[in-house]
Amino acid sequence: MLTGYITDTGTDTNAGTNIDTNAGPTRIQAQIKHIGAKPWKNQNSEVHMTRLYITRHGETIWNTQKRMQGRKDSPLTEKGKQQAVLLSKALADVELEAIYSSSSGRTMQTARIIAGSRNIPIIPLDSLREINLGEWEGMNTAEAEKQYPEQYRNFWKFPHLYEPVGGESFGDLISRIGETLELLANRHNGKSIMVVTHAVILKTIALIVEKKELKDLWSGAFMYPTSLSIIERGGDGWKAVKWGDISHYEE
Repeated sequence: MLTGYITDTGTDTNAGTNIDTNAGPTRIQAQIKHIGAKPWKNQNSEVHMTRLYITRHGETIWNTQKRMQGRKDSPLTEKGKQQAVLLSKALADVELEAIYSSSSGRTMQTARIIAGSRNIPIIPLDSLREINLGEWEGMNTAEAEKQYPEQYRNFWKFPHLYEPVGGESFGDLISRIGETLELLANRHNGKSIMVVTHAVILKTIALIVEKKELKDLWSGAFMYPTSLSIIERGGDGWKAVKWGDISHYEE
């Protein structure tokens, strides 16, 4: 079991080791090798089937106001909390080695609800945070479209042409998430873990796993709050089991 975790400030709370989470997942891996957490798997060791259960946070107040959150935050609504409870019940019989969450408040809140009474660590990672939307963060969608019509259109319609307004490019996002997926799979080789993250991150994961072109980023399942996606990594690489399942909403 893990004995330490990375906080949103980049500090390992048990070992007292400062982690530069802005340096990227590869640097993070090198920096935390020596602390008291579970050892990272050697990338040259035998690869066993690793399963990632991935979800988006529950509905937030800003979701109901159609505000663009990105790196900014707002708390879960009562509906969002209930969505997380339903997913927790649906996964009650799934053995998880750990829960990894974006370090944003809304995802950590969701992760704690999903964990429930499980005696497993919840590990915040900055590298799982939502795309940085720059000047758009805090605006509602109508405001962003009015002030930045071309960039807004490209973001949703032509992502391969999108240029951020003080935020993060899709190219940088793909690199960040691709590295993080490999890092998690190597650390939990042959095991199952939960990942709690965001809508654009989930679409980026789907793009990576399905080997889609950037122009097709938004194709496929819509990622509703606490929808469940499952991917596996074996000797042949990543494959999808399901995307955006919300059957637990029916409980």
